[in-house]
Formats: sequence, structure tokens, C-alpha cells
Amino acid sequence: MTQRILIVEDEPSIAELIAINLTHAGYEVEKALQTDVAMNMMRNQLPNLLILDWMLPGKSGVQFARELRANELTRGLPILMLTAKSEESDKVLGLDSGADDYVTKPFSPKELIARVKALLRRQTPMEDVGPLSVGPLRLDSVSHRVLAVWPNAEPKTIALGPTEFRLMQFLMGNPERVHTRGNLLDKVWGSDIYIEERTVDVHIKRLRAALAPYDCDRFVETIRGSGYRITKTPTET
Repeated sequence: MTQRILIVEDEPSIAELIAINLTHAGYEVEKALQTDVAMNMMRNQLPNLLILDWMLPGKSGVQFARELRANELTRGLPILMLTAKSEESDKVLGLDSGADDYVTKPFSPKELIARVKALLRRQTPMEDVGPLSVGPLRLDSVSHRVLAVWPNAEPKTIALGPTEFRLMQFLMGNPERVHTRGNLLDKVWGSDIYIEERTVDVHIKRLRAALAPYDCDRFVETIRGSGYRITKTPTET
């Protein structure tokens, strides 16, 4: 089945350039000039991936990305942020808002297609190793669910975005081991495309924010100077 990509870009020439390249790469493409139109289109049919411009009339891409992540319908939608802002603080803000990747203008069409392919590959489930358990955390790769299961309490479902789910799955599949940022990029994002290591920090932050309401964020530990791990016996209380 052909994968669908929705482009939200208010510059018609840029939107058309992206659409032409994506169509040549074999994708079905739709375009929207602003966020309210895009949201109406997604209510009818959710795309496989959203390419979202930062600067849009009425509502910024950053604000729209936050709303999409808070909406159950679109929480797991892969988002590629496209913008002329290139400072590290801007990249962090874009990722913090809910974007899964970030491409700056002017962009190479080949790089854009490569990043689209990498994002879509991340939607393919990792190898099913059965249910995973670390402390109160339970992960089922088949149902794509993560639960917090504390004694004498009802299990609670933890809502994670697609990248955070893959990150959680890898960490829980390799507990008590310290993983460098580079290793996490290779295993979770893929080794065939360049993504800054700072991206890992942003997604760890987002993962912890999702776990915090269930008192599970402390099970994901930062090992200073080395990387991250998930543990059954957190040192923080």
C-alpha cells in the first residue's frame, strides 16, 4: 500500500517542490497551506507522516505539533519539522514541541527523502521479543502498549509517541546496560542517516515526561559522561 504524506507549508513553491520529489519517490502526497485545513484532512484520514513548516499563518508549526501530540488521534503521527531556523536552540524547541526530526531550509531533496524514509522505517516494529518488564513497567510490542503496574493499583496505560516507544522498547530489552547516545541513534533511529546526538537527549526528556505522572521516570537513568540506561533499582527516590 502506498504511504501517504501530508505537507503543511504556506509557500506554494516549496510545497510543490517537496511534493514532486516525494511523488517521484513513490509516495502519495497531499498539501495544506495552514494548520486548520491540515487538521480537517487528518480527521478524514490520518497520513503516514506529516511534514510541517515552522512558520505558518495563524498558528505556528511548533504550536500545532504540541497540539497533535496532546491529541489521542494524532499522538503517534511521525512529524518532520521543516524550517529556516538553524540554531541549536531552535532545533531543541522543534523537537521539544513533538517533532521526530528536523530539516533546515534550504534543504537537499535527497536528504529530505532520506529522512522521510528513515522516519517511516521507525514505524516498523522492532523484532518482537515478547512482553518486556522492568520494575513496574510492562511493554507489549504486539499491542504497542506500555503500562505502569504498581502493587495494589490498577495498571495505567502510558501514552508514548512513536520514537519514544522504540526508545523504551530498546532500553527495556537491554536493561541495566549503559547505552551511549551514538549506540541509541544506531539502534533506535538507524545508522544510515545523520542525526545529531543532541536529539537523543530531547527524546529521553520526552520519555521521562511521559513516565513522570506514574512515578516511573526515575527508572530511566542518566549516567554522566556515558549515556542512559533503564534499571530495576533506581538510585533516585
